[in-house]
Amino acid sequence: MVHFKQVRELVQWVADYHAHLKGLYTAKAAASDVGERLKMSLSYVAEHEESLRSELEQYLAEDSVHKGVLDTWFEEAVDAPDAPLLEKSPDTLALHSVQDVLDNTLASHHMLQALFTQRAEHAVAGTESELFTSLANQYEAELRRLVRNMQRLEDY
Repeated sequence: MVHFKQVRELVQWVADYHAHLKGLYTAKAAASDVGERLKMSLSYVAEHEESLRSELEQYLAEDSVHKGVLDTWFEEAVDAPDAPLLEKSPDTLALHSVQDVLDNTLASHHMLQALFTQRAEHAVAGTESELFTSLANQYEAELRRLVRNMQRLEDY
């Protein structure tokens, strides 16, 4: 089990999680037995994961305006959430339809959004609460955009 002692560690873990998902989806899209619509949805979601990873990396940059809050220590170590997709490989990832891709992606994003919301509620400092509330809201907006675009792909 991974434990976070600082805000920075948690944000880095989430960025790494998005990188892992991007790799899974990209590799799955490259498989020869994947249909065109499924390949398009996997490629779209891989780009989405890369976008989220990139945004979090900007938070983590040395010259980031968030440096102060990222260096904040948690009062108690925070456990990483259960993230079953971390244990998956492209071969063991059961994605057979656009809906499967959407369901997997939604589950991951809901887990991360819940983590951000929980950290905002348990934050000691106002800046820490603001950061996690902002991330939770950002993920909520991303979820709506993702669902809308995946539905368009399904209708394509």
